[in-house]
Amino acid sequence: MSDTLLAPDVATYALRLGDDALVLAQRLGEWVANAPQLEEDVALANIALDLLGQARSLLTYAGASEGQGRTEDDLAFLRDERAFVNVTMVEIANGDFGVTMARQLCFSTYQLGLYDVLRASSDETLAGVAGKAVKEVAYHRDHATQWVLRLGDGTDESHNRMQAGLERVWPHVDELFEADDLERRLSATGVGVDTSTLRAPWDAYVDGVLARAGLTRPDASWLAAGGRRGLHTEAFGHLLAEMQHLHRSHPGASW
Repeated sequence: MSDTLLAPDVATYALRLGDDALVLAQRLGEWVANAPQLEEDVALANIALDLLGQARSLLTYAGASEGQGRTEDDLAFLRDERAFVNVTMVEIANGDFGVTMARQLCFSTYQLGLYDVLRASSDETLAGVAGKAVKEVAYHRDHATQWVLRLGDGTDESHNRMQAGLERVWPHVDELFEADDLERRLSATGVGVDTSTLRAPWDAYVDGVLARAGLTRPDASWLAAGGRRGLHTEAFGHLLAEMQHLHRSHPGASW
């Protein structure tokens, strides 16, 4: 674990990354038996499981760092909405397949850049999680890229729906790169990543995909914000109720 003086910051930082992965895993799990192809049921389920594995490691570390005796299950299932600190992009409703692939392209490109840098963290646990996750997320990004290219450069219908998916997701992009004092402190000590430094390579990759797919980069008329401060979209409350229902209905139960 990092220096004890940094422990509260590290706990919050691990919680942020864990919440991102946990919530997106829940969203992608909703596609199982609903995806447009059987192969996509399997692919999205596997991506969700990768994210769930990341979430488990990060939430466990967050609990250990904060020193209040909370487990990964406590953090996943017994916090209220305002206590979650994920970015809002991961919680927006799936919509159609174009929305989900737009979200996957945007988020996995961000997450890959983040974990690539975090592999060099001076915190051994965060570096270890990132080292494993970067290999998984590289596949997540490639999977999303191939679908965006296929849909964007496909029929008029698939093109229009892929473009509409980007329009739906785009207001949530800037929030990914809003570095705050906590990130800057951890970046300065070599523990975390200043996400504002990830924007330029993110733009280069995503713009390249959109150009190849014949899609237009959206110009968002509003910008989402507040997820890291516990301010979430209306859709998040419904997601959380479904995710936590079983655990809260049977307190203390184990499987």
